[in-house]
Amino acid sequence: MSTRKRPEPVQVIKQRRDAALRTLVSAVPYIGFLGVEFERRGDEITATLPFRDQLIGNPLLPALHGGATAAFLEITAVMTLNWSYIWDDLEAGKLSLDGLEAKDVPRLPKTVDFTVDYLRTGLPRDAYARARITRAGRRYASVQVEAWQDNRDRLYAQAMGHFVMPAAPSRG
Repeated sequence: MSTRKRPEPVQVIKQRRDAALRTLVSAVPYIGFLGVEFERRGDEITATLPFRDQLIGNPLLPALHGGATAAFLEITAVMTLNWSYIWDDLEAGKLSLDGLEAKDVPRLPKTVDFTVDYLRTGLPRDAYARARITRAGRRYASVQVEAWQDNRDRLYAQAMGHFVMPAAPSRG
C-alpha cells in the first residue's frame, strides 16, 4: 500500500503562485509608479503597461516615451528572472512569499547592461512584454525581452540584458 502524499488542490496552488507574484511585484515601488501589471500562466509571466497620457514622449505623433519603454522592458526582464529564481522552491513548498513584506523578498538581480532596440513607434495604447531567459547560471543570466501592442507578431521594441544574480539564500 502506497503512502503517497495527496496533491494540493489546484486552487490552492494557483492562490500560492498568485500571492508570490504579487509579493515580488510589490517589492519594487517603480513597478507601481509606472503602473506595470503582471499576469501569470503557469511558470510564465506577461507584463502589461496600461496606457496613460503621462507615458507620451512626443505629443505630436503621439508616441510612448523611449525611457518608459526601456523601463518597461527592464522591469519585465528582472521580474521574469526573479520569478524563475524562486519557482523551484515555491513549487517544492520550501518558500512561501504569502504574507511576507517587501524587505523579506529575495534580492533582485543587478543589471550589468541592457540594450533596447526600438523597432517602431510605441502608439498611445496598452503595451505587453514577455521575457525569455537565454542563459541562467548561479551568478549570471542573459534575458531577451519582446514588447508589442496590438499584434504579438509586430514588436515595437525588444531588448537584451545581462544580470548578476543574487547569492542563493541558505535554507535549512
